[in-house]
Amino acid sequence: MPSGAKTPRPWDRSPATDVQPLSLQLFFSFFKTLVGKEVVVELKNGARSSLGRARPADLAIRGTLHSVDQFLNVKLLQVTVDDRENFPHMQSVKTCFIRGSVIKYVQLPASEVDTELLQDATRREMAQQKQN
Repeated sequence: MPSGAKTPRPWDRSPATDVQPLSLQLFFSFFKTLVGKEVVVELKNGARSSLGRARPADLAIRGTLHSVDQFLNVKLLQVTVDDRENFPHMQSVKTCFIRGSVIKYVQLPASEVDTELLQDATRREMAQQKQN
């Protein structure tokens, strides 16, 4: 390293220039094909049981996928919540942005998933990782 040059720190890197793992790119590309489709996003909202009380179910938000970014953050339109009793404060929400790191599951319409294409992409990714 040239004298006077700083050692790069992880927090100094720009997300736009970082090389993303292939698996993340695969999911990003896959979710981009679902824009405009209805999905259900279940969150890791971390509700804990305390004092013997029953724990409410995790929050599941149904809506139309508007956008997804490279961090797998999603924006949903026409939002509804199936469990209105446990989440009454969510009834008025019509549009929401969900950070990718709080997503537990994404339920997809079976008719929109091309499993053969997804399996082929996964095989190509695995082969490329073995080469590196």
